[in-house]
Amino acid sequence: MKLFIPTRAFFEPAALEYPLGKKIYEELVAKDIPIKITTSHNRVLGIPGATPQIGYREAKRTLVVGVKKSLNFNTCRPSADYEFTLGTSCPGGCQYCYLATTLGRKPYVRVYVNVDEILTAVGRSIQKHLPATTSFEVASTSDPVAVEHLTGSLRKTIAFFGRQDHGRLRVVTKFANVDSFLDLDHQKHTKFRFSINSRYVIETFEANTASLAERLEAARKIAQAGYPLGFIIAPLFIYEHWRQDYRYLLENLAQILGSTVQKTVSFELISHRFTARAKNIILERFPHTKLEMEESARKFKWGKYGYGKYLYPPEKLESLKDYLATEINRLFPLAEIEYFI
Repeated sequence: MKLFIPTRAFFEPAALEYPLGKKIYEELVAKDIPIKITTSHNRVLGIPGATPQIGYREAKRTLVVGVKKSLNFNTCRPSADYEFTLGTSCPGGCQYCYLATTLGRKPYVRVYVNVDEILTAVGRSIQKHLPATTSFEVASTSDPVAVEHLTGSLRKTIAFFGRQDHGRLRVVTKFANVDSFLDLDHQKHTKFRFSINSRYVIETFEANTASLAERLEAARKIAQAGYPLGFIIAPLFIYEHWRQDYRYLLENLAQILGSTVQKTVSFELISHRFTARAKNIILERFPHTKLEMEESARKFKWGKYGYGKYLYPPEKLESLKDYLATEINRLFPLAEIEYFI
């Protein structure tokens, strides 16, 4: 797939004081990308959008370059002990994205340039929790692989974790430009997980992301480079031919990876759910979406943050769980299913 090149960019003045900020600025100038200065990466004015659809589309074409000020880390269960971020949002246009309600009406692509400061804070957190080994998720609010050709930040982060005896990094991506990671001395301290789904789901709901074939080829490269490897199948949808489609997905995956890699992979399984607010925003952006979001067909469950989600009812969740577990155990008998939610 084509690498992301923004239509426009905004820079915080402080971002230009960092080498990475200067590098990105110079590269965009060389490409004749229009650039404006913004006082804050949290409040960006000037992104077109007279309608929710246009605003969303143009935000996904906008790059904002800033400095990450808060260096505190939130917990990130069940994926990792903590999370940190090298940016927010991504160029992908996944209709169901769980960040729909947290990134505002215009979820522009944002990258942070003070990577050394972020990693220093990560190092302090690792030291604080010794002698335990501390794991960090770096892709809970963004897809750093999608902008790696502009930043190089994930490469630096993987190299950093390769030097940490008691730190582990977890990355998840829907993108395939992984070649810059293949020669790193990662010491198996970084685990790559590729977010995959049936061809129907990817082609219907995941615009501007790598194809399934591209993701699986990238996964094969990562495995050959010695990285721990996993797959997130999310969100799991129940639709007319879901069993056949997910069986084909897993059989295709097993064939591409080969018997050696199959023994070491892991799976994370996440069923589709939505909130009332997310549904409203999704319908604003994608009025003709084929996403099934009928509340009467779901079970409402209160969450820990004071709002509820609509999940598949228990019997359908059990059907999903049993079917996926059976197929994974058949094709990947030594693989670990880390969780199903």
